[in-house]
Amino acid sequence: MTAILDIQSMEGVIALREAIDLLEATLPHEAAGDTAVSPKFITDFDSGMMRILFAADRAAGYCAMKAYHNIKGAGTRYVVLLYRLSDGELLATLDGRLITDLRTGAASGVAARKVKIDGAVTVGILGSGNQARTQLESLASVYPIEAAFVFSPTEANRKAYAAEMSARLGFPVHPVASAEAAVRGRQVVASASNARTAEPILHGAWLEGCRLLCAVGNTRAGFAEADVQCFGDAQLVVVDSLHALKEAGDLKRAVEAGALPESKQATLAQLVERKVAVPASGLVTFKSVGTALQDLALAARYYELLRDRPGIVHGPSAATLRDNGRRSAGSTG
Repeated sequence: MTAILDIQSMEGVIALREAIDLLEATLPHEAAGDTAVSPKFITDFDSGMMRILFAADRAAGYCAMKAYHNIKGAGTRYVVLLYRLSDGELLATLDGRLITDLRTGAASGVAARKVKIDGAVTVGILGSGNQARTQLESLASVYPIEAAFVFSPTEANRKAYAAEMSARLGFPVHPVASAEAAVRGRQVVASASNARTAEPILHGAWLEGCRLLCAVGNTRAGFAEADVQCFGDAQLVVVDSLHALKEAGDLKRAVEAGALPESKQATLAQLVERKVAVPASGLVTFKSVGTALQDLALAARYYELLRDRPGIVHGPSAATLRDNGRRSAGSTG
């Protein structure tokens, strides 16, 4: 039987702090070589695009695939398929929207836990959507935040974000009129804009005194949210997957410019396992493109928490088993 978990059944079940814990507990599996994680497979078509990614976690006993597609003028839909690794049974089909937002925020939370900052901090936020919300909430679970400053191009959106997050998190969030005003002088910066341009929206020249930059907005090779200086000035650049070096346009540019030598590259798993040292001072840049291993960790937890809850819909297996060495009558392969 396959559990069908829609977003209504999932909302409120996993808090962001627990999501950070889940990712931090999963990353040692990667460091130990117990996981397989695919790059993103991207197909563009006339009215949109499709992305597919996959991960297997031998230590957890699951594998998962996420597919998400965008249709121009309509938006994006996400679905996660969770399988039992021992026999390949499809255990659950999950709405992937909440998983995507949570795991993106949680990945930054894991990085923030490893980059210590003494005293209260101020935070700069670029973007006012769901991921900008989870970024600030995640950072607030790690650091004592004195105030945050948010910019997005639409004034009404940044004002609504500031009002909502101030009330939710208990510290002032100020809307400001430019990206530079949001990030200059902040100890922590999170870029979660949905801007899709070849020209970066965040410039390293604005980051003097910044200790941690979390760049999570752009994940495509043709775009860049952070300029080369954001990586060149960093003492350490952390990625959630080495695939990011080929998938994200801003990282590709930094590598091509010679600003990102291997000597200052690290993965989030290496950071968690302390296989690389965090510099005692200076900028640490974390670039996240998202991985199916992150999706898997959350999907498995949702499944374990919800599979036996009253009201959860279960359907017959959506993937029938073909025994090894046998072929169905009339099968063409």
